[in-house]
Amino acid sequence: MVREQTARELADALRRLRDDSSLRVGILTGAGERFFCLGGDHEEAVTSLDHSQVLPMVDVYELLDTVAKPIVAAVNGFAVGGGNVLHVMCDLSVAAEHAVFRQVGPLVGSFDAGYGTWYLEELVGRKRAKEMWYLNKKYTARQALEMGLVNEVVPAAEVMDRAHAIADELKQRGPQALAALKIAFAAKHSGAIGQSRLAHDLMLTKYLVTEEAHELSAAFNEKRDADQSRFNR
Repeated sequence: MVREQTARELADALRRLRDDSSLRVGILTGAGERFFCLGGDHEEAVTSLDHSQVLPMVDVYELLDTVAKPIVAAVNGFAVGGGNVLHVMCDLSVAAEHAVFRQVGPLVGSFDAGYGTWYLEELVGRKRAKEMWYLNKKYTARQALEMGLVNEVVPAAEVMDRAHAIADELKQRGPQALAALKIAFAAKHSGAIGQSRLAHDLMLTKYLVTEEAHELSAAFNEKRDADQSRFNR
């Protein structure tokens, strides 16, 4: 689960990767063997949001997109919600065989109307991206590979070794050439930064405090159907 402190630490680590000329490639993975990332803690975000501050996760997504060095996601388990967006924003993704991918936004009273939609559509196509966001299905690592959501699938015990092998291969390429390529890939999405900040600020200040968001979150946690009569029409 990504809390505000986690997001700020991730952003700091990505800035260090950007600024340290001795670092050529980044690898992003989750602690343990079951979870890559289960997304953000919406309750903490609503109760502790300082409206004078920029939302930390948008900083993380922006840095993943714009740090001019390749970043490899080693998806070692469940990549759900914002966790799925995290690996989508990395340059390459290696998944363990037991990894599971899912977007749960409207199921739990949340959404991502910026990086998590635009980049996902590019990876898997508009219809599949809408399916992931609207229907909130779970996808296996093999399904993710088939739809272009990840680059490779390997046994769980090998996911970090494979990520390091890819990093070693990338270090044999010209760093300035890779930087130019990454900047070129990111250039057409410059509007995603403003769109993401607008969408996330809207979600935090307007949506997550609604009865709809509260009921969906409670129903998901309690494993029951949401009471649709409580939603504002």
